[in-house]
Amino acid sequence: MNIQAYYPYALYVLAAAAAIFLVEAFYMAASSAVGRKRNVNRRLQALGDGMTGEQVLLELKRERGIGAEEASFAVGLSRLLIQSGLRLTMTKFFLIIVATIVVVFLLFDFVVPLGSPIALLIAVIFGVAIPLLVLRIARASRQAKFIEQLPDALDVIVRSLRSGHPVPVAIAMVGREMADPIGSEFGITVDEMTYGLDTEQALQHLFNRVGHPDLSMLVTAVSLQISTGGNLSTILQTLAKIIRERFQLKRKVRSLSAEGRISAYGLTLMPILLAAYINYQNPDYYGSVWNDPVFIPGLIGIGLWSLVGDFIMFKMINFKY
Repeated sequence: MNIQAYYPYALYVLAAAAAIFLVEAFYMAASSAVGRKRNVNRRLQALGDGMTGEQVLLELKRERGIGAEEASFAVGLSRLLIQSGLRLTMTKFFLIIVATIVVVFLLFDFVVPLGSPIALLIAVIFGVAIPLLVLRIARASRQAKFIEQLPDALDVIVRSLRSGHPVPVAIAMVGREMADPIGSEFGITVDEMTYGLDTEQALQHLFNRVGHPDLSMLVTAVSLQISTGGNLSTILQTLAKIIRERFQLKRKVRSLSAEGRISAYGLTLMPILLAAYINYQNPDYYGSVWNDPVFIPGLIGIGLWSLVGDFIMFKMINFKY
């Protein structure tokens, strides 16, 4: 075995590592300024640029398509777009779907010779599924960060209420003091109350924009306090404690189900990686039977059966807590 033959590859690895460390050095040098910008929520940045409160409210809603009239079949998709927090309107999202379909079609029609009808079918499936999956991941990530910030936001509201401030002023404190996503969302709520909505309607809009069930407890608590009275600060303090305990339980559940998740990822990726490796080592292994009339239906059946297995494993490692 000639070790010297591997010297050029070792040099490539070291050069790549040096480039990575150089990029990281530049990133660390600029991270303080970037961090300060990220600590300010987007609503406060827009106000700092000279826009009025009404202009900021309209701009934030326009970017995410909030308040736009949609067809009945697109209501669920519009809600998903809004709750994802991405600056996408329905029109832009449909353009992304069309672009994804075109890219996938070209990939499967020219790179992988499946034939135009099959390539078009795969392109439509993936072109619709991939953007929707990205939206769902973005919504889940945003909701998780929002709920992680919510106990601290409730503490801010409780301290403000105990200082003698009314509920709208206490909510405005969250919009001024906390980062996104909760800072801008509570800021939009305050602006809606400023420009005509009552507190209950504004909080219901907040729940619709976020979509997490834990937020409904805040909406219900404030609505009951407005209609029947009561010590809202004590209720919100208890609610913050409950949400923190649920968050700790969620992390414990994820740690206990980590083995199942890793097994699910491995069982899902192993057949794909193994097939790719075999095809790389011996292209004729699959190429010799590619035109067999049973091969494509069998491949589709295997894929569907794998999806069924993935769904079962997903239900086993994701349960209510």
